[in-house]
Amino acid sequence: MQKTIKVMIMGAGGTAGINFIECLRMSKNAYFLVGCDINKWHLEIPSVDKRYVVPYSIEEGYIETINDIISKERIDFIHAQPDMEVEVLSENREKLKTAYFFSSKNTIRICRDKMATNNFLRAKKIPAPLSYQITSVAKLRELIDSVKRSSLQPKVWVRAIKGAGSKAALPIKTFRQAKEWIHYWRSTKLLESDDFMISEFLPGKEYAFQSLWHNGRLIASQARERLEYLMGNLFPSGQSSSPSVAVTVHNMSVNDVATKAILSIDAKASGIFCVDLKENSRGIPCVTEINCSRFFTTSNFFAALGCNMPDYYVRLGLGKTVRGLHQYDAVKAGYYWIRSVDKPPLLMNGKQWRSYSVEQ
Repeated sequence: MQKTIKVMIMGAGGTAGINFIECLRMSKNAYFLVGCDINKWHLEIPSVDKRYVVPYSIEEGYIETINDIISKERIDFIHAQPDMEVEVLSENREKLKTAYFFSSKNTIRICRDKMATNNFLRAKKIPAPLSYQITSVAKLRELIDSVKRSSLQPKVWVRAIKGAGSKAALPIKTFRQAKEWIHYWRSTKLLESDDFMISEFLPGKEYAFQSLWHNGRLIASQARERLEYLMGNLFPSGQSSSPSVAVTVHNMSVNDVATKAILSIDAKASGIFCVDLKENSRGIPCVTEINCSRFFTTSNFFAALGCNMPDYYVRLGLGKTVRGLHQYDAVKAGYYWIRSVDKPPLLMNGKQWRSYSVEQ
């Protein structure tokens, strides 16, 4: 009889957590899922067997609360989707009373910091946008002008060094726009000037490379291109970090750059590595960030096409063997994932498109 695997999911009420849970439900393996979240309302949504409201990860007693649930539910494996919880659990991994599948502490520290990641990659000659940390508003104009001259683009990105979901990110053209944008976040969100970076504006296609690793060996990966952004029209930048329309692609350049970026940061890469890339004016994919030890929001896209990385990840984390996977291009190219609020996602083959012209 197949043993039921008990998995605890942190951030279970968020979209990424919900989709991770959906992937495990797609699996032929038997799972008992325990969902944890700071929001009691959102916790009602995911398809879990038990639910627990937990403290913020930075609050005193967080690890003790997690371990109490682990002991009570006899958890076999823990996974976190929010970046902050990944970082806190990683730093306290020796205290956890269950199995996990994190990258090294240092790797997670680097990937959590977009400026540190950028500095690391550029030092290794991995394609990445020219970027500078904003040390003071007084030097802001000089940094903007420098990046514009080097990139030959009329605008640059201002973005927060830490955070997910395109936090505090805005393409700007003038010093005043950047200064007032940073002032807003300083005065309302308690960020400081040095919490921001100026980055080269990349005008080309945008890609997302999701991969699973074990001791420096690539287990499986797949790339997708973002075509439209979920509620992008509501963001000042015109885009969000999550796609409303994405398509699977087989792109050797994307695969190559993403792989080199991951291995340059961690030669013994293990666990999940999700790389965001965007083409520069010469069509070269450049790494804008690496999300380590948690999946992209749309992990269920590839799972629906037969590559269930969350399932493989849990099994690898428990010391089980996973065979028969493609290291690159794990699913066919040309499949679209169309998402919207309050609607289930739609999977379509590009060949299924119909004509919507007036003459039909």
